[in-house]
Amino acid sequence: MPLQNRVTPFSTIQAVDSRGLVMGNRGCLHGDERDLRSQRWRTKSWIVCRLAWKGVRRRLMKPGSWTELFFLDEAVALAAGHRPCGYCRRGDYRRFLDCWAAGTGWRPARPPRQPDVDARLHADRVDGQRRQRHHDAALDSLPDGCFVLLPDDPAPWLVQGAGLHPWSHAGYGPPVRRPRGITVRVVTPASTVAAIAAGYTPLVHPSAFP
Repeated sequence: MPLQNRVTPFSTIQAVDSRGLVMGNRGCLHGDERDLRSQRWRTKSWIVCRLAWKGVRRRLMKPGSWTELFFLDEAVALAAGHRPCGYCRRGDYRRFLDCWAAGTGWRPARPPRQPDVDARLHADRVDGQRRQRHHDAALDSLPDGCFVLLPDDPAPWLVQGAGLHPWSHAGYGPPVRRPRGITVRVVTPASTVAAIAAGYTPLVHPSAFP
């Protein structure tokens, strides 16, 4: 029986066999029996980590420790509301902060710090009813690596080049041609979209490049 620790672009956490390319953390979300509690985050620092780092080995969902979450790729993790870890992915974290500042038009004289980014991301990804927040945008304006919802279609699609790729935990399906001149609901948080547009390139699963 797989553990409930696989995350969708909608930020929901499911029990499936597929593992994915990256791991994430929102604090300790599980009980002693490795079952998920109702609370889906314990901190505003939702991060994306490497699967392997300096030979460290972890027991999944160890009692009292943080809950290991898994994503197909970084594009899914960013859509779910996470950002690169500043510990195991220091270089990616610094690039994300630089692109985030450029894309969002960060105004203070000092560079943005982790609490600044986490507070803005939390406001972008969750509404007052603790539901995932989406926003509208012209599909033509969106950079590669974002997730969108097409009109009258509840499924998440990855924007990649001239195509839109249907997501699953196992990988991306065959793309459809990217429509022009339409408005879509964007799943990826607005400030993360701005960071990607400003030059941050998320890791995307190879199934999106057939």
